[in-house]
Amino acid sequence: MTPVIESFVLHFGEMGSKWGFNRTVGQMYALLVVSKDPLTANQLAEELNISRGNVSMGIKELQSWQLISTRHIPGDRKEYYQALGSIWDMAMKVFEERRKREVDPTLSMLRDVLLQKPGNEQDEYAQQKLHEIHDLLETVTTWSAELQSMNPEKLNTLMKLGSGVGKVLDFKEKVLKKSS
Repeated sequence: MTPVIESFVLHFGEMGSKWGFNRTVGQMYALLVVSKDPLTANQLAEELNISRGNVSMGIKELQSWQLISTRHIPGDRKEYYQALGSIWDMAMKVFEERRKREVDPTLSMLRDVLLQKPGNEQDEYAQQKLHEIHDLLETVTTWSAELQSMNPEKLNTLMKLGSGVGKVLDFKEKVLKKSS
């Protein structure tokens, strides 16, 4: 690995642990993302100085996240792995998997709790707060689904608008206050 690639791979490994998969899996994925050609499990193990067993478990994890694909080269019995799709596709897959693994179970638990009748004043207060959390997560989930249905060009345009959207909303708020 070149120093540039090594730096990226090491950093991505650390970030991967914050995104929901372990450091080694993050490093494997990073190496696949920046590799022009698909890599075998042995090449991944050698480049990252990890065991072949660790690579096998990492490949299964990356496949469960739908982040890599397997290729076969005619005349070669080895399996080759490559990152699946574009960088936007990767971001969407990670976002979707995080939603399934973290947000959906939380929403399910909140729905169950909110169906229960509060037994006392403390429970009633707690349910009010849980309802606020539920509503926020539902809004974020709906919004993210809308974002995921956009093509990368539209998403890029939306992101470039950035704080401009906030300024438009601030302006609208000022206009509404003046007219009241």
